[in-house]
Amino acid sequence: MSRPLVISDCDEVLLRMVAHFRDWLGEDHAIDFNLDSGDFARALVWRDSGEFLEQRDIWKYLNLFFDHEMDRQDPIAGAVEAINTISQHADVVILTNLLDERRDKRAEQLLRYGIDAPVYTNQGPKGPALARILEERQPSHALFIDDLAQHHGSARDVVPHVTRLHLCGEPAIAPHITCGEKAGHAHARIDEWEHALPWILERLEETA
Repeated sequence: MSRPLVISDCDEVLLRMVAHFRDWLGEDHAIDFNLDSGDFARALVWRDSGEFLEQRDIWKYLNLFFDHEMDRQDPIAGAVEAINTISQHADVVILTNLLDERRDKRAEQLLRYGIDAPVYTNQGPKGPALARILEERQPSHALFIDDLAQHHGSARDVVPHVTRLHLCGEPAIAPHITCGEKAGHAHARIDEWEHALPWILERLEETA
C-alpha cells in the first residue's frame, strides 16, 4: 500500500534565504533590499541612485546568489526536526524553484543540515510540477507546503485534492506577503514549525 507524500518547498520553509540575500546585496553590491515591501519587484534599490533594480538585474543577482552564496543559508527554526518527524509518517520530497542544474547542489545543501530527501526543481507555477510528482509516485494522499500564495493557487487549480499548507518561516517577510489561506488558495496558514507539525501530522492521520 502506498504511503502519503509530503511535498515541501525549501527557501523560507526549510532554509532561510531572503535575509541572507539582503545581507549579501548590501555588503557586496550596494543594493538595499526592503524586506517590508510586499512587492519584490520594487523592494530592491540601488543605494547610490535610489532607483529600483530592473527585473533582469533582480534575476541576475538571484542567480549569482544561488551560484556562489548558498552556504550562507541556515535552517528555519524547527524545520529539520519537523521534516524528519514527518518522514516517519509519510514520504517526503522537496520541490524547489531553482534551475535544474542546481538540483544536486540543493540536495547536498539540505543533506548537510540533516534533511535527506529527493529534490525536484521547477521554474514557474508549481501546480504542473506537483501533478508530475503525483503521477510518478502515486501516493495515498499528498500534502504540499510552500511559502508563496501563488504556488498554492496553482496547486489548487491543477491538483485540487492535495492538502495545502502556507508556511513562511522568515519572520522578516511573513507579515508582508499575501496569505494563501485568506486568498482561498491554501487550507491553512501556519508560519511556525512548532505549530505546523501537529497540524500536518493530524492531516496525515486523517488520511491514513
